Amino acid sequence: MNFKFLSILMLSVSFCFAQETSQRKKYTLDANQFYGSIILHNPDISHLITSHPAGVILSYNRKTYGSEEWEELYNYPDLGYSLIYQNTNNNTLGSTYGLYAHYNFYLFKRNIQLRVGQGVAFANNPYDKETNFRNNAYGSDFLSSTYLMFNYHKESIVKGLGIKAGISIIHYSNANFRAPNTSTNTLAFNAGVVYDLDGGKEIEYIQREKEKVTEPLRYNFALRTGINESDVIDSGQYGFVVLSAYADKRLGRKSAFQLGTDVYFSNFLKELIRYQSIAFPENGVSANDDYKRVGLFVGHELFINKMSIISQLGYYVYYPFDFEGRMYNRMGLKRYFGDKIYGTVTLKSHGAKAEAVEFGIGIRL
Repeated sequence: MNFKFLSILMLSVSFCFAQETSQRKKYTLDANQFYGSIILHNPDISHLITSHPAGVILSYNRKTYGSEEWEELYNYPDLGYSLIYQNTNNNTLGSTYGLYAHYNFYLFKRNIQLRVGQGVAFANNPYDKETNFRNNAYGSDFLSSTYLMFNYHKESIVKGLGIKAGISIIHYSNANFRAPNTSTNTLAFNAGVVYDLDGGKEIEYIQREKEKVTEPLRYNFALRTGINESDVIDSGQYGFVVLSAYADKRLGRKSAFQLGTDVYFSNFLKELIRYQSIAFPENGVSANDDYKRVGLFVGHELFINKMSIISQLGYYVYYPFDFEGRMYNRMGLKRYFGDKIYGTVTLKSHGAKAEAVEFGIGIRL
């Protein structure tokens, strides 16, 4: 039940990007059918790749015209919501139903559309040690999900009706909230139609003079937390706390460079250390080994509106217990409430191996 609450909270945070309402409004609907393959990113899921997944993507979009300054800065993107149904055509994996918030960005005279969506999906046949022990991809019924679409997109060809076609990548993972968690990535071809609810009515874009943005060095302090489990099935779910401090320097209207440190108190490592000290004494692990870690990181923040996207790459300088290597990375969303306070939802990983979804609060001084 806790993960269901956290998943809903994560989706709510992602939806916050649409908090500003535009004076110039226009809405579109689009529907796409897709057909593809699950990418073999890990040999542990090879037994699950037996057929081609297929499904539909349904979307509702609000177009922007520059009523907010950030809209012009990003070439007037769309804000929207999506529903994705995917049938893996594999009885072990089952089907998934996803709800997302997304951005549509436009390139090449608005003929090419790049969509980035983040949300929560429900898997109807997750791992169960008695009834579905072969499904080592999905360890829980609720999953974090991200999808990308890269489409040729042409609106209002005939009375508001247009077409789109391209490729999509859909990722499902529970981010080690519960083991197992091998995850899946679907690469698919999609094609569909788009309908302008205003029948193709043209609205003029607002353009402004570009203003230079400068800021002094800013200092951030953040507290992140969540629940996760090691890769040992039924080893138990444990809470964790991450304390972060970093400085950032604004490089312009869109970007800031970050440099800082993280201190990790990951209780699942306590149990993993105890387990390995008993089960694998040949590895030389002691039950008294320290579970804490300290890392240094560099990062980047991409400012959009009150939302921003953060990406960080770190290295553990204090690392008494070996878990997935010294390098780590973090990506996620940051939402400002006023000028100083913010909330975050981030995915902490070691390369492509997820460790946890982190929910945090912070202050930027």
